[in-house]
Amino acid sequence: MVGESGCGKTTIGRTILRLIEPTSGEVTFNGRDLTKMNNAELKPLRRDMQIIFQDPYASLNPRVPIGESVMEGLQIHNIGHPKERWEVVINMLKKVGLEEYHARRYPHEFSGGQRQRIGIARALALHPKFIVCDEPVSALDVSIQSQVLNILKDLQHEFGLTYLFIAHNLSVVEHISDRVAVMYLGKMVELTGRDVLYREPLHPYTRALLSAIPIPHPSMKRERTILKGDVPSPLNPPKGCRFHTRCPIAVEKCSQEEPEFREIRPGHWVACWLAE
Repeated sequence: MVGESGCGKTTIGRTILRLIEPTSGEVTFNGRDLTKMNNAELKPLRRDMQIIFQDPYASLNPRVPIGESVMEGLQIHNIGHPKERWEVVINMLKKVGLEEYHARRYPHEFSGGQRQRIGIARALALHPKFIVCDEPVSALDVSIQSQVLNILKDLQHEFGLTYLFIAHNLSVVEHISDRVAVMYLGKMVELTGRDVLYREPLHPYTRALLSAIPIPHPSMKRERTILKGDVPSPLNPPKGCRFHTRCPIAVEKCSQEEPEFREIRPGHWVACWLAE
């Protein structure tokens, strides 16, 4: 999931897990609507749904050794005996490139990249089926980002995980995603497979985003689509298509009627009057 501003996408990721209570709509997981469950019904499902937070500095308790942080989910769900839980902790830390002696250290003794690895280990400790990756590399140095992304991909294959990967870096999205959803001002404007989206985007906002990706070759340049104007307030979005105030191909209809999010081609969904 990608877009210009991370605020709306981050809210969606946390709302899916009911860390933020939704105001409307449905969130279906394994055929069950999470928004209609009480806390007692939701708790068993939380074992299957975990999150890796964006900020590796704020997401770990500074007063608790990281081994205890990774173990906390196991304790909450009463999984295993203390010795078994500790073995799970050590195993997960090793999966992300850390060692047993790290478990007794505190968060301030680790770098940002190491802290994010701890966050990944914590999310994996319960062996979930679904993990929300809430911009997990945006706070890291570029040199560390690739290491964390490769860990995520390796663990996905090993444990059969499904990720909802939220990001604003399109190069990162292309590297890790199978399907990509593009959002603008809180609304999904395009959804399709990764290869199709990067080869033939249909929404003008998606085209503008892709045109901003630099080509790693000194003699090659990409034709840029420069969007003019500021992003409108999501509290008071414009009438019609939310993108029409900045869209380079907008027509009068775009400012009057909101386009339906529809399947233009098999598996390719777009919210644009001019997509066809």
